[in-house]
Amino acid sequence: MRLEDIKIIGVVGGGTMGNGIVHVCAQSGYEVILVDTNREILDRAMKTITANLDRMVKKEKITEQKKNETLARIKTSADFGDLKSAQVVIEAIYENLDVKVDIFKRLDNLCHPDTILASNTSSLPITQLAGCTKRADRVIGMHFMNPVPMMQLIELIRGIATSDEIFNLIRELSIKLGKTPVEVNDYPGFIANRILMPMINEACFTLMEGVASAQDIDTVMKLGMNHPMGPLTLADFIGLDVCLAIMQVLYTGFSDSKYRPCPLLWKMVQAGYLGRKTGRGFFVYEK
Repeated sequence: MRLEDIKIIGVVGGGTMGNGIVHVCAQSGYEVILVDTNREILDRAMKTITANLDRMVKKEKITEQKKNETLARIKTSADFGDLKSAQVVIEAIYENLDVKVDIFKRLDNLCHPDTILASNTSSLPITQLAGCTKRADRVIGMHFMNPVPMMQLIELIRGIATSDEIFNLIRELSIKLGKTPVEVNDYPGFIANRILMPMINEACFTLMEGVASAQDIDTVMKLGMNHPMGPLTLADFIGLDVCLAIMQVLYTGFSDSKYRPCPLLWKMVQAGYLGRKTGRGFFVYEK
């Protein structure tokens, strides 16, 4: 398969990451099929994409015609069968390995043998996802950053069986999508979250041990380390449940106590204080 053979891209999951991936693929000229079993999520995804495109028109980054052409390339569906025509399918559901394995098995049985299957997972093993299919050489990780339309980086993760041909093709595709791809081998957390999440986790320990307030911890990292956002604010933006899940992947994957999730992080998640999406995390937000 060559880059010019890719005409249709399927995306599974219409949440924050999924709708961002759809936006970028459609804006780059690809026909996109967005599949989610929840019609409300599909409708919300289209509203989000439309609002983001409207914002780009207002900022004169794209024209009204470009916006309309982008939206016309997107099809939403609750039927997995509609993914049969895609040359690349990107799974973008929440971080649950068992559910992702089930989706990859379904896609493997459904899609053409040449179809490339990718996962937007931020930390889970690509090799294991590939191992549940009959096309392990055609499975790869495509970890987009949030928010997808704005962030340039994409981690491309090689499973143990990912072929050079498929890796190079997906690298070309990533560049066409306007992203900067970075090659990563398949280890827990890849690059981004293996470095980022322990920093966030250590900020949680610093807060829990009473070293400083949440505001002061973030101020030190912003002013002292020139980070655009403090680690606790960033954790709230990502979602504390997501941060905890990734720390658990690191802790289990490496069997190393340095990745032990902070007890305060556990407590916050148990309380339902998940960050911006619930209105309260390390900081309080008005909904």
